[in-house]
Amino acid sequence: MGLFERYLSVWVALAIVVGIFLGNMLPSAFAIIANVEYAHVNLVIAVLIWLMIYPMMVQIDFSSLKDVGKKPKGLALTLVVNWLIKPFTMALLGWLFFKGIFAQWVDPQTATEYIAGMILLGVAPCTAMVFVWSQLTKGDANYTLVQVSINDIIMIFAFAPIAGLLLGVTDISVPWDTLFLSVVLYVLIPLIAGALTRNKLDKDNDHTRLNQFLATMKPWSIIGLLATVVLLFGFQSETILAKPQAIVLIAIPLLIQTYGIFALAYFIAKKMKLPHNVAAPACMIGTSNFFELAVAVAISLFGLHSGAALATVVGVLVEVPVMLSLVWFANRTQHWFKT
Repeated sequence: MGLFERYLSVWVALAIVVGIFLGNMLPSAFAIIANVEYAHVNLVIAVLIWLMIYPMMVQIDFSSLKDVGKKPKGLALTLVVNWLIKPFTMALLGWLFFKGIFAQWVDPQTATEYIAGMILLGVAPCTAMVFVWSQLTKGDANYTLVQVSINDIIMIFAFAPIAGLLLGVTDISVPWDTLFLSVVLYVLIPLIAGALTRNKLDKDNDHTRLNQFLATMKPWSIIGLLATVVLLFGFQSETILAKPQAIVLIAIPLLIQTYGIFALAYFIAKKMKLPHNVAAPACMIGTSNFFELAVAVAISLFGLHSGAALATVVGVLVEVPVMLSLVWFANRTQHWFKT
């Protein structure tokens, strides 16, 4: 894990502070950026999101799908957790906390937007960081590649319907055209572009040109993430300064969701007698989120200043330290599983 990945939460926290400061000092500049949009898509944020997502998609090797049947139990666990459990538990926790436990501290409209942001996080299984978590837990690299490839393909078809269903269940008006546009813009097109780029750069299958390209793109991806966080918290600065407890309130159910999903998946993996190098990455991808996609869709659906956008960014802040703690736990419990 590189310096950036290891201290991602620190960089995100610093970007949050910078964003709040600039948003308070230069509100007119942020207002101008907020108005640069087309079809409810902010073009500045769209470019930054693409800087994050595109290099991740280039890492996906769809030729690995030929190995999909080699470890079917681990793949089945990942798919069940990602698509049949995690989105629904996230929606339930969001509703429980923001319509129940925290209702006296959050107005109904804001509570609804926080729930929406949590749902979007829950419906987006992680893509890029899973490779890091898998490596840190000595996971099977080929298996990790297969599961990420399968999940990205499923995401094209399942993200919008499941997100729309859960947003509707929690009484949120769903602009379906914007939701489908977001999937096309932030999943389908980057996935195709990434596949074409990988095919062009890695024709000889020696990965030299591909690795050079990814190394070149990595700083831009980092800039995209941190700049997005700065802008989002700049747009939200007035609300955050008035209600700083909002970040804590959002973080609590996200922490419960993350640890709860991992515990469930890890327990099932042990009962299935999976080898540790399959169980660990399977549980990691079922626990972590594709927060870049969630941020982009939240902005498209609810706006830059929305509680939904804020909730997805808090997800970035929470995820990395939590996932590192789970990596530590998985490594300490390796003896629970077959080798």
